[in-house]
Order: sequence, then C-alpha cells, then structure tokens
Amino acid sequence: MQVHYAFIADPTAGQIEDILSLYRIQGWWDPSSERDGETAEAIIRGSHCFIVAEVDGRVIGMGRAISDRVSDAYIQDVAVDPAFRGRGIGGRIVADLVRRLRQDGIGWIGLGAEAGTHEFYRRAGFAELPGCIVMLKKDS
Repeated sequence: MQVHYAFIADPTAGQIEDILSLYRIQGWWDPSSERDGETAEAIIRGSHCFIVAEVDGRVIGMGRAISDRVSDAYIQDVAVDPAFRGRGIGGRIVADLVRRLRQDGIGWIGLGAEAGTHEFYRRAGFAELPGCIVMLKKDS
C-alpha cells in the first residue's frame, strides 16, 4: 500500500467528499447539511495548513493546524479511516504538521487530545500542560 501525503489549500471535489466522510466517521460532523462541502472547503482554506494522506486517490487520513502565523498554533482534526489505523499514518500526519509549523517559524504548538488519544500524542512528543485543562465556550 502506497500512502501519499500532501498539504492542500485548494481541495478537489473528491477530496472534500472524502474529508467530510472522515469528519462523519469521527462523529464530528452530522450528515445533514447540503452546505457541508462549502464549509469543509472554507475550513481547509482558512487553516494555517491542512494535510491529507491518500491511497489510490482517496483521502484516508487528515490533520490541520490553526495559527496566528507568528508564534502559536494548534493541531486539530487529526483523523485516519479505521480501516487504515495502526500503520503509522496518524503519526506521520502529526509529524508533518509539526515540521511544517516549525519551518513556518511557529514556536508553540498545542492541541486538545480527546479521551483515548493521549498516548498517541505522547508518542508524538506532546505532554500535558500542568495546571491546564481544555475548555469550550458553552452556548446558554
């Protein structure tokens, strides 16, 4: 199996559909809106960088970083199709994101690790920030 990794800024229609599928597999996206493709394209274009892993032209993994483009960045939306997990694809995605951010002069790289993913990110060189917890603004 040959995996091709690439940073994208102008996704094809096929890439967008595959990326939407990954968002849905993760449970991050409801399959309800006809504007999902437009939203996914805006997310890709608005990210500091967005990487895909493809096999036979199909996106089977992804990740992105958001940043002020000067000093700080956050890695998010790292996902690999369950059929391709355990092969180092996610680790390569994270490593490529970190390498790209470092090349772009970003010194502080953070992320929010979901339950069950802490060890994966530890192996990638991340550690918990003492005294910090990830928080999300709740709509009331």
